[in-house]
Amino acid sequence: MTMTIFEHTRARDPKRYLWILGLIAPGCALLPSQLVLYTGLELFWWIGPIIILGVIPLLDFAIGDDGSNPRDEDYEALSNDRYYRWCTFLFLPMQFIGLLIASYLWASHELSLVDKLGLAVTLGFVSGIGINAAHELGHRAERLERWLAKIALAQSGYGHFFVEHNRGHHVRVATPEDPASARYGESLWQFLPRTMTGGFRSALTLERQRLARNGKRWLSPSNHLLQAWAMSAALFTTLIVVFGPAVIPYLALQALIGAGLLETVNYVEHYGLLRARRPDGRYARCSPRDSWNSDHLVTNIFLFHLQRHSDHHANPGRRYQTLRSCDVAPQLPAGYATMVLLAIIPPLWRAVMDPRVLAHYNGDMTLINTKPRRRRLTLPIRNPRPRENVRRAAGRHTPSMSPSSTGATEVRF
Repeated sequence: MTMTIFEHTRARDPKRYLWILGLIAPGCALLPSQLVLYTGLELFWWIGPIIILGVIPLLDFAIGDDGSNPRDEDYEALSNDRYYRWCTFLFLPMQFIGLLIASYLWASHELSLVDKLGLAVTLGFVSGIGINAAHELGHRAERLERWLAKIALAQSGYGHFFVEHNRGHHVRVATPEDPASARYGESLWQFLPRTMTGGFRSALTLERQRLARNGKRWLSPSNHLLQAWAMSAALFTTLIVVFGPAVIPYLALQALIGAGLLETVNYVEHYGLLRARRPDGRYARCSPRDSWNSDHLVTNIFLFHLQRHSDHHANPGRRYQTLRSCDVAPQLPAGYATMVLLAIIPPLWRAVMDPRVLAHYNGDMTLINTKPRRRRLTLPIRNPRPRENVRRAAGRHTPSMSPSSTGATEVRF
């Protein structure tokens, strides 16, 4: 691929003008009605999953890996070039115009129920990838970009991600304490409820602590969670008032799909990986070895280098155009779009990924982030019966019980 020289700089980026293709995702929200109108093919109401789960994996396979890394001497020029920021800024108006069009169609009687569901699924995929745009913007120090991150999260109603991802996930990533880091042997369907509830609780705790440190109450205009949730409430309320309550189930469905897609990608990004321990028992600083990496070109462009996740966690301040593919990072066998399909089917996922986790740690299970073992609960008994009566009682109950030397009874679950 021919290298492209920046205007007014000597920096080079072979993918410079490919980044605009990242706007295909919000384009999926704008195109369905026009494609159906001009082709008569109602299949295009489902264009979101068709492109993301069908076309992109095929293109990843056909085109292969990226193979290019930015040069260190070009870092500042790449970081300061505002062209790259506009590629993410433009995501937002396209995303919300598409939602406006979809709401009009959901409220109308022109589409069948199946077509409306297809449009909702398409908007859900756009919403999920919109969270990725929010992810890029939310890591920036500039006030404008951080506000745009909250706006991008409004469609999915997942505003707590702004707090939990930056101050929770990046601190605890690849540890058992992180709800967004999947454990070895944990299926996607076990992971989703754990990460959604755990991330929400973590965001509440983190924001409450931040406000307390700053001497502010929970009901404060500075509360990042209330700011983000207010944007979602304003967006959904406006759409319901304008188009009627008929849009409510479709708004809810697209938000749920968007959040589910985000968390499925989280599942892929850290499955089974565990950070090393320092001599003092604390976790070592996050390194490229603690995130799964993929350098498939098409998904890299489509997701603004999200697949170079190893470098992102090791250096979270880097903008997407400066992220590098690291040789020491564990590599996924395919791009994220393909891995999402594998994750949906747990036996297939484990057949592909478990050997890779084991190989990454040379077969040492003590180095892997595994599901916690079932604990033995010790329950005190006020008036323990004689030993033979305890044994007789144990035989009549599901838990197996045995008296301990401390006068308590261990219940093994």
